[in-house]
Amino acid sequence: MRTPSENLEVWFLTGSQELYGEATLRQVAEQSKEIVALLNGGPEIAVPIVWKPVLIDAARIRRACLDANSADQCIGVVAWMHTFSPAKAWIAGLDVLAKPLLHLHTQANLSLPWAEIDMDFMNLNQAAHGDREFGYIQTRLALRRKTVAGHASDPAVRARVGTWACAAIGWHAAQDLRLARFGDNMRNVAVTEGDKVEVQWRLGASVNTYSVNELVAAVDGASRSAVDDVVAQYQASYTVVPELAPGGARHESLRYAAAQEVGLRSFLEDGNFNAFTTNFEDLGGLRQLPGIAVQRLMADGYGFGAEGDWKTSVLLRILKVMAGDRPGGVSFMEDYTYHFGPGEPKILGAHMLEVCPSIASGRPSCEIHPLGIGNREDPVRLVFDARPGPGFVVGLLDLGDRLRLVANDIEIVPPDEPLPKLPVARAVWKPAPNLFTSAESWLSAGGPHHTVLSIAVDIEALEDLAVIAGIELVRIDASTTTQSFRKELAWSQAYYRLAHGLARG
Repeated sequence: MRTPSENLEVWFLTGSQELYGEATLRQVAEQSKEIVALLNGGPEIAVPIVWKPVLIDAARIRRACLDANSADQCIGVVAWMHTFSPAKAWIAGLDVLAKPLLHLHTQANLSLPWAEIDMDFMNLNQAAHGDREFGYIQTRLALRRKTVAGHASDPAVRARVGTWACAAIGWHAAQDLRLARFGDNMRNVAVTEGDKVEVQWRLGASVNTYSVNELVAAVDGASRSAVDDVVAQYQASYTVVPELAPGGARHESLRYAAAQEVGLRSFLEDGNFNAFTTNFEDLGGLRQLPGIAVQRLMADGYGFGAEGDWKTSVLLRILKVMAGDRPGGVSFMEDYTYHFGPGEPKILGAHMLEVCPSIASGRPSCEIHPLGIGNREDPVRLVFDARPGPGFVVGLLDLGDRLRLVANDIEIVPPDEPLPKLPVARAVWKPAPNLFTSAESWLSAGGPHHTVLSIAVDIEALEDLAVIAGIELVRIDASTTTQSFRKELAWSQAYYRLAHGLARG
């Protein structure tokens, strides 16, 4: 159910002015179209860049920005000053622009024709200082934006534009994100609390609670044929242990797990929800804590948070949409326990049941095991190790006066030894710069224990999303020291309290 990007687009706005005359403006338009063709010519950008007529005065600029705001398919705007576009003409338009903005600092020619440069060439090819005028007005208006410099024929430039477009797709999806909470969050837990109004204001996500027994009714109403179909999918996609297979001693438990998937899916689809939470302390008439059902719904693009953690569910849904069809996967995750040594220290991440099979390194095993909490029947779940490779984990927390994202660059690795007695899906990773600095920094930032683990989405896209949303992001990477990180937190706190205070005043 991932939000498709086929109907989405990014608008390309080119700035110039009437001073140059009609002949020059026609040439500006043609070269602007060539830049758009270059951007669309490679695989780096997931949505089409759509050319719009050259803008030469304040009225047309403002109208283009208002049109972008009202166009549902437009997820963002790329702006380029081909020549020199006096920036005061952009004030009214930029002031009303509500879509994500990328400033592309490029030019029509890749190389200078040294022997033929004359003043006509210079007058036409003025992006080097026209974009500086535009950069000034964006800074003067304190606009959140991304700036990318380089020629549009360069795959690295297109990749950075594509990364921003990925973040814009996530932001677009957040605007109509609907989350169903089945019950409340886990009792007496602080970090899963939060301001739902703030999240809807900053991210667009609507969070509302539903009785668990409404879900129970949907599960109990699952038809036999629908359950049969899901059981067949389990057998085709996973290695089902003999006791759960047809004729096995616990096959009925597998069928009930399939009924949970059918009921959950129908409830979410009927209510147009794309994220949800569960809580083992509030299961109503459910016979099992949902395991494989949650895992498969995440694999289909739904956001999820355990123990009522709606903030992580919102974040997971956004990153699922940003991931699209990129390889690697995105999952709900929790830092569970540490390996301090021997060898390089590592983190073992897992959860009771709910880790997304999109990050699996091989064919998952469908198993059933006791669960010591929840006071219900043994739940069915998928068991696997995560695929090795680079990625990051990120958590979303509410600091009272603002939201904060805490991210840590990681390298997922195979377990040092097999884990035959750990009956859950899991990931083992080396956090940057090392376990001790990472943990101290994460704790200093107040990072939550529930996170989103991403292999598919690049960390730069997460940074772009934070800029678009105006949300604080602190990143723990290879260059982090505990001293520098504490200073960053102090500076960030001062900045956001001042900036938000001015904005709300």
